[in-house]
Amino acid sequence: MSSFQEYYSELQELAGYLLHNPELGYKEYKTSKAVEAEIAKISTNIKIEHYCKTGLKVMFDNHCPKTIGIIAELDSLYQPGHKDADPETGAAQACGHYTQVTTALALINELMKNDRLNEFGTNLAFIFTPAEEFVDLNWRKKHKLAGDFTYFGGKQEAIKLGVFDDIDYCVSVHAIGEDFERRTIEINCDLAGFNFQYFDFFGKASHAAFAPEEGVNAQSIATLFTTALAFKRQQLKNPNQIRFNPVMIGDNTESINVIPDHVSMGTDIRYFDVEYAQQLMKQFNQAAEGCSLALGGNFKSETQVGYLPLRSNRDMNALVKNVFLRNDKISELIENRGYTMAAGDIGDVSYLMPTIQIGYGGWNGTIHGSDFKLVDPIFVLDIFPEFVFNSILEISNNLNKIRFYHRTRQEYLEQLNKMGAEK
Repeated sequence: MSSFQEYYSELQELAGYLLHNPELGYKEYKTSKAVEAEIAKISTNIKIEHYCKTGLKVMFDNHCPKTIGIIAELDSLYQPGHKDADPETGAAQACGHYTQVTTALALINELMKNDRLNEFGTNLAFIFTPAEEFVDLNWRKKHKLAGDFTYFGGKQEAIKLGVFDDIDYCVSVHAIGEDFERRTIEINCDLAGFNFQYFDFFGKASHAAFAPEEGVNAQSIATLFTTALAFKRQQLKNPNQIRFNPVMIGDNTESINVIPDHVSMGTDIRYFDVEYAQQLMKQFNQAAEGCSLALGGNFKSETQVGYLPLRSNRDMNALVKNVFLRNDKISELIENRGYTMAAGDIGDVSYLMPTIQIGYGGWNGTIHGSDFKLVDPIFVLDIFPEFVFNSILEISNNLNKIRFYHRTRQEYLEQLNKMGAEK
């Protein structure tokens, strides 16, 4: 029996605890404490570094020049309709992050129980990151203003703090939001980057029946703006790799017989080409200005920088495929999806260094939905962690097959600032 099989029952118990104690980003106190306690159970000799209050980092020094980082996300998301949601916060494990945590712990257990670090051609660092889900934004805005953190994404904040400064390659894993008949993994799937843009349109209120000519209708400006963006879709470069979705936001407090003088709108913009995204955001501002001037109003806009796109490293993924071809426990490999318009702050890590995200099945229901649940715990808590261990081992001993690149923390922060992030 392998250590992964021996550790299965303990992991299943921990997974159950994490499932029933979901926490939103930057608030993962119970989760972080549980991870730290589990690491101490594995070995009291493991040194744990702390950052961002809930983030954890464990370094295994193999006296090698390069280091592979293994990432596990601590947070859950807001999904109050989920049967296992926290009734007070609405947090729920509807994205499967808790099994990233169990995967990382299974790897640490294997390293320590069977003394396997010397088999690797690199050092290893396990980085448990807070706040991947881009939710709870009003709370984050408040705490950002208070100076508790700079960036809404946990990996962004970790990069700023230097947590990734000594990492050269990164491996992450993530649940796949699809049902599969057979045990399945996925490689070579890029993720989009995204930003949010917010627009406030201002007009002039007046009696809608008695003196409509005295007013300037902010809702009409917003409608014209929505139409302008709809026409813009006809002129997009690579339209399948751009998404935007303008919607009205906020509460409607206007009376039906008053010309509305203020309307708030927001849109995301999902992209793969950073420079083209910047160009589009500028054009959206120009459209907002033009629509406002056309109807006699004005506007203001704000940009909320999200995450950069993930470019999943094909050389590293090829090595993962080699491990898949040698394995006899996982039946299916998806390697040709290419990309999805979903996003994650793992993309920010891939800006710095070669990075991959391995997807794994074993789930049922809609990811991020109220019905998302684990249905194949043996695969997710036993078989898949062993596969990830072997994949990282393969990567570490074949660095010469990976085209290496490295950007500095400062280069990364400058890139965010170009997109509109506040310093």
